[in-house]
Amino acid sequence: MSDFNFHGVFPYLVSPLQDNGDVNRELLSRLCNDLIEHGVHGLTPLGSTGEFAYLSSEQKRTIVETTVAAADGRVPVVAGVAATTITDAINQARNYEKLGCSGILAILEAYFPVSEDGVYNYFKAIAESVSLPLVLYTNPMFQRSDLSLPVIDRLSHIENISYIKDASFNTGRLLSILNKTGGKIKVFAASAHIPACVMMIGGVGWMAGPACLVPRQSVELYNLCKEGAWAQAMEQQRLLWQLNQVFVKYNLAACIKGGLELQGYPVGPPLPPQDSLPPAGLDEIRASLIKTGALTG
Repeated sequence: MSDFNFHGVFPYLVSPLQDNGDVNRELLSRLCNDLIEHGVHGLTPLGSTGEFAYLSSEQKRTIVETTVAAADGRVPVVAGVAATTITDAINQARNYEKLGCSGILAILEAYFPVSEDGVYNYFKAIAESVSLPLVLYTNPMFQRSDLSLPVIDRLSHIENISYIKDASFNTGRLLSILNKTGGKIKVFAASAHIPACVMMIGGVGWMAGPACLVPRQSVELYNLCKEGAWAQAMEQQRLLWQLNQVFVKYNLAACIKGGLELQGYPVGPPLPPQDSLPPAGLDEIRASLIKTGALTG
């Protein structure tokens, strides 16, 4: 098992590719180093913001390898594993463990609906295939088969399933998870939640794409929550929430990549057939970043 106790701010990394499809290793390494210098507590390649669904297996491997090398043991790297079959998921998880990841973010992709037993067996198989901590990822907006509370409870009895990142928009569900599992599953919020509220009910942090754009401000919010300075935390939360509201209107990867371009990271547009951020969207991102102090005017 990993020596890391996962907590705090884990940015979902973008996946910068060159025109020929190769991963831009130098740029990804620079982004990772800058995020770590801003105080983030971990890195998550191949999350939703990383456009995992649009990448080849070789591109995914290179992204994970590059992130692990850039982190150099300073913070944990929790790599996303997403598949429609158990066999594929196991192969990915084992490969990423060999590359030096500290944990696995497990995602179920499904074309046909999967029964609750099928969902349980998928995550159980991944957990048992590696010695790393497993973070369950549930996002009913994009997943055809979601993790129900009874399945989460069953999975909580597997030793290395220790965390969940929930993007269901339902903070009450998070409290139910904490109550049902008796603390065996620690909760990470998503950018769809108000992280300060999730921290207040017992969450341990958040894994989200926006933290790529506002890492320092996100860490400040986390520290205020840990200190119990809730009034100041909510002031910071209201400031950061303006940025999240822009993401509701446009493609998530386009927003994060567009913002990073404004900050001097030429990560390129989202991968086709996704739409690029329109000029009006880029203007909204720019305005929000200036308000948060993450971009000079």
